Amino acid sequence: MDPAMLAGSILVIGIALLILIGAPIAVAIGLPSVIALIAVLDADSAVFVAAQRMFTGSSSFTLLAIPFFVLAGNLMNSGGIATRLIDAAKVLVGRLPGSLAHTNVVANALFGSVSGAAVASAAAVGTTMNPRQRREGYDPAFAAAVNVASAPSGMLIPPSNTLIVYSLVSSTSVAALFVAGYGPGLVWVLACVAVVLLAARRRSELRGTTERIPLPVAGMTLLKAVPAILMIVIVVGGLLAGIFTATESAVIAVAYCFILGLVYRELHLKDVPGILAASARTTAVVMLLVSVSSALGWALSYATIPETVAHALLSLADSKVLILLIMMAVLLVVGTFMDPTPAILIFTPIFLPITEQLGVDPIHFGLMITFNLCIGTITPPVGNVLFVGAKVGGVRVEPVIRALVPFLIALMIGLLLVMFIPQITMFLPGVFGVLS
Repeated sequence: MDPAMLAGSILVIGIALLILIGAPIAVAIGLPSVIALIAVLDADSAVFVAAQRMFTGSSSFTLLAIPFFVLAGNLMNSGGIATRLIDAAKVLVGRLPGSLAHTNVVANALFGSVSGAAVASAAAVGTTMNPRQRREGYDPAFAAAVNVASAPSGMLIPPSNTLIVYSLVSSTSVAALFVAGYGPGLVWVLACVAVVLLAARRRSELRGTTERIPLPVAGMTLLKAVPAILMIVIVVGGLLAGIFTATESAVIAVAYCFILGLVYRELHLKDVPGILAASARTTAVVMLLVSVSSALGWALSYATIPETVAHALLSLADSKVLILLIMMAVLLVVGTFMDPTPAILIFTPIFLPITEQLGVDPIHFGLMITFNLCIGTITPPVGNVLFVGAKVGGVRVEPVIRALVPFLIALMIGLLLVMFIPQITMFLPGVFGVLS
């Protein structure tokens, strides 16, 4: 058998089989990569190449932003930020029918954009919102579904670790990706808001929950949330102004969150070792995935899989729309059982060259693939945000899935809008002049 074909077969069959039997994603990616290299090189050379690629792949200054943003998010989680952002969201949407559900959506967008983690957002906001919604008579499954559906919006709105990983794989600007994320992030939020508004027409418990907040109270509530939201302004504004890099902005975010937690008097020094340990564990998982995916990328290139897939897709259809729809369908399936980070690391090198041939900007494609894979985080069977949201809401997963269906439909429509209206993604990067 041709060496490239042999390596490709080992990669495809090995990764699929290990994922199906429930092996950790890092093992499912790394082990077939090494075996594929051994099959086409001698064992010593294969191990050397794999180790070299793993080290090279993780030895990036840009990647240093990830542990610092993870640490900043954990400091935010422990620093009393969630309650202030939820109160601010309540001020913004308190007059809408189903105000608590809308508050949940907006709070997840605010908190997710600060913490950069969908799971953390679902846990922090859900823990605060679910008791309030139960007291108002909300169906627990619907309340959990609102929380689950809106939590991933923070993975699109900067700062986002997922976009940093895509930047590494695609060699695109972190600043451009961050600015571009606002458009798709807003589409995600509006999709959830639209579903809640429609639900308010047929759910009696949502009709009478509007609330008028006195203007002085509203002003004070928003003022208390300003310091937390200011972190986003500092991070993104500094990047756009060229004052610091993504990694430097992440360090500044850590210092800012630490000081803010102390000022709020909800972050205690005795909590810091635990926060550092949790951040280290999360970072280790991400960096291991990046490392093994670098070895996979070398093996994929050796097996000419990206070129083979490109040839197959371009020969299958000559329509740009159809090819993009096929890619998005594949990613939707992949996203149901794989986290966004490894999926981006695996599929970006395969799909990005094809989209560039079709004239799709890498920034636009990055937000398309991120939006797509965010849907996977709330979709069974693996969707980690789904299970965290159900646990926080104190309900079984099955009724949450049923309540989640309208949100999934709305988000699919949102994905199509992001795909076929490039201005949603590209308008702000053009305005701020961060496109290369």
